[in-house]
Amino acid sequence: MKVYVHDKGIILVGKGWEIVQKLKEYNKEYSTVAQWLEKVAPK
Repeated sequence: MKVYVHDKGIILVGKGWEIVQKLKEYNKEYSTVAQWLEKVAPK
């Protein structure tokens, strides 16, 4: 499972179940992808 964070978005690479698990994990901390990007995207 790999997560690539860019200033314009996020790329998740892995098996389907891995991606679902990672999204559930991040959903506990961030309610939207936009919030996730604000926190982790390089500026």
